[in-house]
Amino acid sequence: MNVLLLSTYELGHQPFGLASPAAFLTDAGADVHCLDMAVDAFDETAIRAAELIAIYLPMHTATRLASMAMPRIRSINPSAHLCFYGLYAPLNAAYLRTELGGGTILGGEFEGGLVNLYNSLTTNGSGINVPQTDPIISLAKQDFRLPRRDGLAALSRYAYVDMGQNVHRVVGYTEASRGCKHLCRHCPVVPVYNGKFRIVPPGLVIDDIRQQVEGGAEHITFGDPDFFNGIGHAIPVVEALHEEFPELSYDATIKVEHLLKYAHHLETLVRTGCLFVTTAVEAVDDHVLSILDKGHSRDDFVEVIELARRANLTISPTFIPFLPWSSREGYLELLQLLVQQGMVDYVAPVQLTIRLLVPKGSKLLAVEDMQKHLGTFDAAALSYQWAHPDPAMDALHAQVSQAAEAGDAEGATRREIFVEIWRLAHAACGLNPPSLDLPVALDGSDHKPCLSEPWYCCAEPTAKQIAEF
Repeated sequence: MNVLLLSTYELGHQPFGLASPAAFLTDAGADVHCLDMAVDAFDETAIRAAELIAIYLPMHTATRLASMAMPRIRSINPSAHLCFYGLYAPLNAAYLRTELGGGTILGGEFEGGLVNLYNSLTTNGSGINVPQTDPIISLAKQDFRLPRRDGLAALSRYAYVDMGQNVHRVVGYTEASRGCKHLCRHCPVVPVYNGKFRIVPPGLVIDDIRQQVEGGAEHITFGDPDFFNGIGHAIPVVEALHEEFPELSYDATIKVEHLLKYAHHLETLVRTGCLFVTTAVEAVDDHVLSILDKGHSRDDFVEVIELARRANLTISPTFIPFLPWSSREGYLELLQLLVQQGMVDYVAPVQLTIRLLVPKGSKLLAVEDMQKHLGTFDAAALSYQWAHPDPAMDALHAQVSQAAEAGDAEGATRREIFVEIWRLAHAACGLNPPSLDLPVALDGSDHKPCLSEPWYCCAEPTAKQIAEF
């Protein structure tokens, strides 16, 4: 049976969510073809030949783009069994079934479910109306396989690490664990994994890195929701990575509270080649952080900045500045803190434009502070609608989003875009912006190593993404 695994977007990375199930399905006897619509041309031949089309939905942006592609896919192949899998599939099961024609929905540890679906279709005959037998969400432990990457586009076609001065590093991507121990209320991982996480055997992680190095990778992104969820697993992985590939750099995502708890391992990260750490700060208002149940405070973030400086570790904070409880003054305080702490060059401008998305199953739905702002669920938008009590905040959101997108299109630096956002934030508060005196880096450059596609998993697609798609 011909199986097509399709991805629309995975933050500019070669999709692990295609490579991993491709290995499982190939071992089960399937003829697997992978199509990554983020970089590949729309392959009508592969779509038409498939008896099972499985679409990977790891995030909000990917799901929105997939919904745009479905009418064309269905017009080419109306008879294939359609499966949606990944983090955002179970959160939007009703919409995917009724509006997009999904026959099977799989979330959590989805590889085994895909194999079971394939076996059912080959045994009982393919078709749109084959009933689903596996649970929508499976957290069962599984024997991971070495991801099969030979059917995917070359790593050089994906996002790269921008080292500055026109120096780039080819990026590979792997996962050492999935799920998360924590229950941050806004996070889409939580409704699926509900505090559980699964580790990938260290040897298999290194094997996957090895095959990507052979494919040209000079840097690895660890895509774990929190790399330090299992510190006893993560540290041996990076030690083994550095021993075998001493010139290879990497990045990972780690919570603020874990950076504090395991501060003695910041030096370990630097020594083993960690180029930067993404950390989900989200807000610098302690009341907002409490609502989100982030597990850290504003002061904790400031402390992490200092600890990272001492260890010579670059941190890349993410934020959700536009929430029902934020204010124009609070937004300005965020910008002022970034200036005071010398963090302007470390923050991608898009992080200053993110508006809260509230998906199905979100822990925020049970919070009284959220309920009073909540509207109806918009299935097509994949989120509950909410209105800000201050219309000027929505206006400011539109202005800074436009400034960030325009600056990116024009090739402006982070500092240049920040200056415009700084002006807009002061204007929204009825203030004249003071001039910025931003410190100059020791090397004379304001550039920090970063991925060339610093987007965010819970963001709406940009106009550029939609046009390119």
